Amino acid sequence: MIINLAIVIIIALLMAFLFEKAKLPGLLGMLFTGVFLGPYMRQIIFETFQLKQTIFWEYLFINKDLIHLSSELRTTALIVILIRAGLGLNREVLNKIGKTAVKMSCIPGLMEGGIIILAAMYFLKLSFVEAGTLGFIIAAVSPAVVVPSMLNFKEKGLGKEKEIPTLILAGASIDDVFAITIFGVFLNLAMGKSQNIVMTLLNIPFSIILGIVVGGLLGYLLVKFFKKYRGIRDTKKVLIFMTIAILFHELEQFIPIASLIGIMTMGFVILEKYDILAHRLARKFNKVWVLAEIILFVLIGSAVNIDEIFTSGFIGLGIIAIGLAGRSIGVMISLYKSGLNIREKLFCVIAYIPKATVQAAIGAIPLSMGLASGNIILAIAVLSIVVTAPLGLIGIRWFGPKYLS
Repeated sequence: MIINLAIVIIIALLMAFLFEKAKLPGLLGMLFTGVFLGPYMRQIIFETFQLKQTIFWEYLFINKDLIHLSSELRTTALIVILIRAGLGLNREVLNKIGKTAVKMSCIPGLMEGGIIILAAMYFLKLSFVEAGTLGFIIAAVSPAVVVPSMLNFKEKGLGKEKEIPTLILAGASIDDVFAITIFGVFLNLAMGKSQNIVMTLLNIPFSIILGIVVGGLLGYLLVKFFKKYRGIRDTKKVLIFMTIAILFHELEQFIPIASLIGIMTMGFVILEKYDILAHRLARKFNKVWVLAEIILFVLIGSAVNIDEIFTSGFIGLGIIAIGLAGRSIGVMISLYKSGLNIREKLFCVIAYIPKATVQAAIGAIPLSMGLASGNIILAIAVLSIVVTAPLGLIGIRWFGPKYLS
């Protein structure tokens, strides 16, 4: 598996280089590396050309053992991004974007999910519950795609005056909490399980607040620990921080807690209480991200099932487009009286386009649970990744320098 991983990383770096030469985001090269070296493309190539299994193909295509670890590796890379984001947040910035960030975290996703429900009921003839399951799989924006780009803009100072990159990365990180929770409600209803919808929806703000409180406490304890044991090397401090963040994320398996926003809060508290260390840790995590970025985007690409893309056809594309239109309206509503000009608002609309992480993680769940419409739901989820991740990345990289001061 180690040799296979090394070959995949080399190919991903080469693809990223070629995409950048073509004035496209290097992340796209990594994403498409995963698509072309993933298990679904491998199956298509072997069946089409009737190839025999050899050691060459075993090394070239992504190893099955690596695929089995895909979910854990993607999660680890996502945690690295969120730590980097948290270490770049401060109180003054949050005071500036607070109310708008809250609106950006829920209104666009709810608008997109609601409009997709109506479109799926009309065009696909799905029941309300099945359409809701589809709607809130698609409604989640991808922090894995959005946050790295926003961090890159923060480093360059783009949008600094109005803290637009911070606004987007904060909103995108909470957006998923709403989408996944509501998806769970519709899925349980589709499977015939009783569900107290009001209580479940009330759990959303509770899980966010709990995540912030626990994340803040963990960040404070880390500050106390690192101040007491100053002799620990920064590299070991990074490992300690990462380990605690991973364990924190696993709490979601047992209690309703928004761990992603909590992990960002850990970084925020360290920056507030021990800013010298926070800046040193941020530099270390920037180096860790070089490898984590490759692994994340290659493995997201490997989860794309090429066969499923054509199942939904033009109707699937139409539903995704209608959903994005709803999300765009939601972004504009959220930014009303925010002080942003029209070009900055349009950039926020573009930055909220990409889908990837959530759709790759939960798109197949309705099918695996025997939902009758599971095939078409999976097909549209896969199509949303293939269409919106490249479109959003190109839009962010192209319009960011043009629209942000």
